[in-house]
Amino acid sequence: MGTFLGHFLPGLAFAILGLWHTVNTVRAYKLRGASGFRSATWFPFPSPLRGLRRLELYLLLSFSVLAIIDQLVDLPILALCLQPDSLEHATMYLHLAVYASVALAADASGCCDAAGGVGDVVTALAASELFLLRFHSADHAELEGHYHCLLQLAVAASLVATAATAVLPRSFAVALVRSASVLLQGLWFVVMGFALWVPALVPSGCHAVEQGSVATQSAVACATEEAARRAVVMANLQFSWALAVVWVVTAYLCLRVDFGCLEYVQLQAPPRSPATGMLRRRRLYSPSKSRMDEQQ
Repeated sequence: MGTFLGHFLPGLAFAILGLWHTVNTVRAYKLRGASGFRSATWFPFPSPLRGLRRLELYLLLSFSVLAIIDQLVDLPILALCLQPDSLEHATMYLHLAVYASVALAADASGCCDAAGGVGDVVTALAASELFLLRFHSADHAELEGHYHCLLQLAVAASLVATAATAVLPRSFAVALVRSASVLLQGLWFVVMGFALWVPALVPSGCHAVEQGSVATQSAVACATEEAARRAVVMANLQFSWALAVVWVVTAYLCLRVDFGCLEYVQLQAPPRSPATGMLRRRRLYSPSKSRMDEQQ
């Protein structure tokens, strides 16, 4: 993953997944209301073809398998690459593949209690991702290490929100934070790809480290301490901007009135029962009222 594409492509996939979940979480809340809302681990794809209903899970499983192959197989010579760094990255994608497989099996079985098991798998996925990032064998140093520390904040937020969703499955706020945290992870992966592996975007006073250098594990090295501090400040600002973008998108989806899916369950008063209608007819044609009409 120590390349531009190794961060840009997974980041783009996570950002699309997070945006998809955020949109559908808001849509489900607006359709069902506070009393009928329940968080979901995945959302059916709206299509007239029944086979595309589980498109999200199919794409996630396919992407995970291809990513595992890319991490463990050196494609030009078709040789296995069993370095610790590659194994850790492949394990992260392995958990994604396990989640997609469990969700597919749960949906195919039609068991009502399977949703809780899928939620447990999602929680374990976030926990394992945070664990592997925290104790990464690559031991990212300097500026790249700081970018990874900020990434751990996004993953930690996703872990806490996912665990809270298992306890509070009807909380819209918790489900929204979980979806937004996935979007933040993807967006930050994309930012890392541009900031660390595009030479033109490397902070001033720093330079890209050549691939294969044993002097440092970082992709970017800074010439002076002042340049390193300035680069860290820029990384903090970039993370704040990415967080602001996520919340602006989330707020727009929540405040948007014309969502194209609003339904009003009760448009008129509930129908009266036959007994109520008969009682009203009796009052309208009561004998006392008839005698008063005759006297007049």
